Amino acid sequence: MKLVHAAAALLLSLSVPVLGATAGQAAPDFTLTDVHGRAVHLADLKGKYVVLEWTNPGCPFVRNHYNTRNMQGLQSEWTGKDVVWLSIDSSNRSSFDFMPPQKLSDWMQARGAAQSAVLVDPDSATARLYQAKTTPHMFVIDREGRIVYAGAIDDRPSTSPADPPAANNYVRAALTQVMGGKPVTTAATTPYGCSVKY
Repeated sequence: MKLVHAAAALLLSLSVPVLGATAGQAAPDFTLTDVHGRAVHLADLKGKYVVLEWTNPGCPFVRNHYNTRNMQGLQSEWTGKDVVWLSIDSSNRSSFDFMPPQKLSDWMQARGAAQSAVLVDPDSATARLYQAKTTPHMFVIDREGRIVYAGAIDDRPSTSPADPPAANNYVRAALTQVMGGKPVTTAATTPYGCSVKY
């Protein structure tokens, strides 16, 4: 009987496609509109390093990274090295945390955000494509369009302002390694933060 159950479980696992985006995979393509109404198509960015940052201004974890200027510091550091940094708000338009594009733009601008674009995913379709779980949830994509890092921004799952500056920042480490022609030593971690508001 145990053998039958094991065989059934194996068949089920083989018949269910693997969803989401993980390190080593090609990054799922998407087109989203930014807060200024411009379309951004991931496939058009092939040949560049790209960071995807899932965000939600209503989340205390996100606010901590912005209030300490940790996120803006990373954005500025890496966009200055020709990395395309895309912040994606996938809060569903039916959720309490949904921000209209202008309000989201104003929030980012007030904090001196330095990403390449702030994208709105109002039906959460792109979040589902990547299986984004938290805000923040970070992905680093190489010039060939493959994910080289997926997971937490750092190793301090906290809302304490003291933690971001002291943390081991996985995104910085991944970008430093991949842009230096080295393999990313920590390619996947468990993301932390608030749940994406699907």
